[in-house]
Amino acid sequence: MPPNDARYSAAVEIARRLRAARHQAWFAGGCVRDLHLGVTPKDYDVATSATPDQVISLFPKTFSVGAHFGVILVCTPQPDGPDIATEVATFRHDGAYSDGRRPDAVQFSTSAEEDVLRRDFTINGMLLDPLAFDAYGELSAATLDLVHGRDDLAAHIVRAIGQPKLRFSEDKLRMLRAVRFAARLDYRIDDDTAGAIHCQAADINQVSQERIRDELTRMLTEGGARRGFELLYSLGLLARVLPEVVRLRGVQQPPEYHPEGDVWTHTMLLLEKLPAACSPTLAWGALLHDIGKPATFQPPNPSKPGDRIRFNGHVEVGVRIAEEILKRLRFSNDETEQIVALVKNHMRFGDIREMRQSTLRRFLRLPRFEEHLALHQLDVTASHNDLSLYDFARAEYEREPAADLRPKPLLTGRDLIAAGYAPSPQFKAMLTLAEDAQLERSVHTAEDALSLVARHFGPPSKP
Repeated sequence: MPPNDARYSAAVEIARRLRAARHQAWFAGGCVRDLHLGVTPKDYDVATSATPDQVISLFPKTFSVGAHFGVILVCTPQPDGPDIATEVATFRHDGAYSDGRRPDAVQFSTSAEEDVLRRDFTINGMLLDPLAFDAYGELSAATLDLVHGRDDLAAHIVRAIGQPKLRFSEDKLRMLRAVRFAARLDYRIDDDTAGAIHCQAADINQVSQERIRDELTRMLTEGGARRGFELLYSLGLLARVLPEVVRLRGVQQPPEYHPEGDVWTHTMLLLEKLPAACSPTLAWGALLHDIGKPATFQPPNPSKPGDRIRFNGHVEVGVRIAEEILKRLRFSNDETEQIVALVKNHMRFGDIREMRQSTLRRFLRLPRFEEHLALHQLDVTASHNDLSLYDFARAEYEREPAADLRPKPLLTGRDLIAAGYAPSPQFKAMLTLAEDAQLERSVHTAEDALSLVARHFGPPSKP
């Protein structure tokens, strides 16, 4: 049965208008694949024989997002919400891809077959007659499959259209996309397609860091992250895009804490447990939380009976490595701050029962603390599986009202000046002392806080 949602209806009406103007119009790409998989598409792409100018002339509200490549956004107003934007792309035949990303020139076409043959994978190369599908609800009958995409869907195979080496030389990012589709769908990559990826893996460095970042993030958050990263490694791509992660392999850990094995195995178990649609920051925090261990590995000291493997300082080193990776991949400042915070604080749960109340409340009020909790849960269930500290932290977090975690300060710098203290570098320590006592609930008024400061730092000098 056809989907019953506004995006589908908007796309069908766009196709209907194009057909009425004597142009071809098909649903193309991922939406057709998802319909065959029984998944409701997130959006619908329309492929047409109409040129961009003809598309623009047919619809009252459009945006040119890539007219040179034949892509126009057609906006459909909604009575109770924002417009729905549907991508409408003209059939085309691509020229050479000298930059390994986009064709140097495109030639618009009236041939649906030419358009299909320049696409990436057979499972993404099917076309759907939206009017026939909408009228009769028969998906197979309404599908035009020129590249045997349905056969590969049935066989659970990701296969490049035509010659794999040519497809990947056109757009190097397709190598990462092949891995992502195989991981998310739990499909096998066709042997010729996998062989071409392995041969051309070094070319992935021609792709911009932003595009690599976005593809890796999708791989981490769409489901199947562990399989995705294992495929990246086996195909030679991981060493090119994240060599720091490859170094986790073979780094042994103390079995009493990590019976699962080395740091790579531990990290892959975390990725396996990542829920689909988790936040990108949690996913990257899970991937990078132990990134400092290879550089800090210390084997047991044979002169100390019972000594174990240690990773002294791995958090601090991991923070620096994570910052380098995130800078290289051009993450935003906000994303970088949160991912680095996850790496920096992931070991603090080990001390949570012994923390002073002021330290505990500062820990619990870290921004997006839910992600710190989630990372700790992943970390534990991928190793010794003792969730007692997680349960304690979660109970404390859920019990503490937000106002208690971030109370209005009893003292400010102005209060200290008004009390007669001359501004100095000691102000920070004074205010921290007062806040600690406030969080410990040992002082309750500004007067009490000033008295505490006076006892520790001496009374203010009188004018």
